[in-house]
Amino acid sequence: MNKNLSHVDLIRGAFRYQSRFLGCTMVFKIDFPVTETSGFSYLMKDIALLSKIGFKIVIVPGAKESIDAILKENNLASTFNKENIRITDSAAIPFVQMAAFQTGSRLMALLSGSRVDAVIGNFVRAKGLGIINGIDMMHTGTVDKIYIDSISRVLNLGMVPILPCIGWSPSGKPYNVPSDEIALEVSAALGAVKLFIVSAGDHFKNIVQLPESVETRENGSIIKLTPQEAESVISSVHSPELELALKASRAGVDRVHIIDGREEGAVLKELFSNLGVGTMVYADKYESIRALHSRDLPDVLRLMEPLMQSGILIRRTPEQILEKKDDYCVFEIDGSVYACGALHNWGGGQGEIAAVAADPMYSGMNLGRRIVGYLIEKAQKNNLTRVFILTTKTQDWFESLGFKETSLESLPEKKRQVYDHSRKSMVFALDTRTINLQ
Repeated sequence: MNKNLSHVDLIRGAFRYQSRFLGCTMVFKIDFPVTETSGFSYLMKDIALLSKIGFKIVIVPGAKESIDAILKENNLASTFNKENIRITDSAAIPFVQMAAFQTGSRLMALLSGSRVDAVIGNFVRAKGLGIINGIDMMHTGTVDKIYIDSISRVLNLGMVPILPCIGWSPSGKPYNVPSDEIALEVSAALGAVKLFIVSAGDHFKNIVQLPESVETRENGSIIKLTPQEAESVISSVHSPELELALKASRAGVDRVHIIDGREEGAVLKELFSNLGVGTMVYADKYESIRALHSRDLPDVLRLMEPLMQSGILIRRTPEQILEKKDDYCVFEIDGSVYACGALHNWGGGQGEIAAVAADPMYSGMNLGRRIVGYLIEKAQKNNLTRVFILTTKTQDWFESLGFKETSLESLPEKKRQVYDHSRKSMVFALDTRTINLQ
């Protein structure tokens, strides 16, 4: 039953995300090692599928390892300066172009196999880096301009623009431009809602020093990071992917996703589920606790029903919830409700925290704890000096939050009058004046 429900939730999530992002631009920066893996063709099929259903897709393929190989085959050395930027001389640039366009052509061929048209074009105007620390960078360049109009025309035709790591000066001189830089600049220029950084690596697992606020999965991988949290991780772990993600976030890209391209379906899992399989750096308001709206009632009842059936929560009718609607709050992620709770004011400076329920599929996010913390803060703002809960089965959990067992007689008179003695609920309370939630 739970497995079937999870499938239904996945389908709902897919439709919800499709509706939200349909027609929006998403940029995929694909590292070259991903193209050498057995699952690469499946990755391109998934990207083609996204294009078919109405997402505007831009692809920036990396070619570093391919360039290395072609230069070696032609007895040309790969040289880099102290900042690890490739020095591209006049002998190397034709082979750099060859590697870049060969990689782009592979992507275009796989998209074509899925009946999605793609265009490899000169969408990047570049300028030379010149001389850095006394070293002439020759044909190594930087982005001077992204030709937004040209890319937009291709996107509006339902085609996928592919931007190789080559840019040209106004006079037609070719430059080798880092694909990370192109991905960053095109994402910002097009106002992309998402940048996917697809690499052949399993990132950010079991990092010893993480900010306490960072949430991880059971396998130790990081679910998501704010820009500030990403900075902290970068200070202890060298990660070009995370550095690019942070730059993109600061450039205005709402969400940047770092995923392992070797995992089949990784793009779809990351896009169509709230927890995903990769690491997201987000600049927008990804999650929030807010007041209950009437339209949330079906979701709240769905969350509460299993707990009402098991006797953890008392049964509440839709009418009873709506009657106390202003007491309730919900935890929303991308338009869907995944947790709820209520704070009832019984007078005398005391409030009851009740109806706390959370989606068990998202247990790693501690949604219940967040709801309770929010309600305690709400109690403080409403000058309630004490909050209490009634429970028959969750006393250990509330004790872990700082609640202490107390007597029935400590409850406000109005609450004692409606107390259901047949349930024999235990009473736990917390002095809000001793809690600092900042």
